[in-house]
Amino acid sequence: MAPVSHPDRYSESVDFWRNVYGIDMSAMIPLAKQCAFEEPSVETISGENVLTWPHVVKHVDCFTITIDELESVSTRFKFKSMMRAPFHGFAFWFDVEFGTRAICSSNSNASSNNAPPAHIEAPNNHVTDTGQRRKRAHPNDALVLSTAPEDPPTHWQQTLIYFYDPIEVEQDQLIEGSVTLTQSKENRRFMNIHLEYASGGRSFVKESVLR
Repeated sequence: MAPVSHPDRYSESVDFWRNVYGIDMSAMIPLAKQCAFEEPSVETISGENVLTWPHVVKHVDCFTITIDELESVSTRFKFKSMMRAPFHGFAFWFDVEFGTRAICSSNSNASSNNAPPAHIEAPNNHVTDTGQRRKRAHPNDALVLSTAPEDPPTHWQQTLIYFYDPIEVEQDQLIEGSVTLTQSKENRRFMNIHLEYASGGRSFVKESVLR
């Protein structure tokens, strides 16, 4: 996840109503904000929209993860804006690494019967502490499917949680808070998102449902 600035998206959804073919329809703006930004939006942005290095919400080892661990995921974050810009919300995306190093059972019978390895060790997360991405330097390295904004667009795009009103941030200004992603009990395909964030001495809460 990372903070983003997306003036064009905000303008086409909100500022449009200030002058509709010469007619001031600003009275529609509160409803326009609710319709456009109440729920998460799945769309494609570019690396130019991202204000900071990303924060890893959750690293999942598909060989060891349990259902209980995925029912609710929480993390705290702290970002430092790399530029002065309007802060419109947060973007979420995922990376997947294909390629593992297998540690096979020492049992000779299991090996001779082509049994699956007793343990699979997943590769390390390819995002460093600074958020920088490691490149695939060798063909034997893990193959990475990235849906990050700076990489080529994919079917999954990115998920954006927009604020109803942007926050102006300065270069090096801190943005910190927490996010909790919880599987909906009403519909297990939905995800409840509880986002708390603070910057410039102001605190905010945004709750939404990814349907």
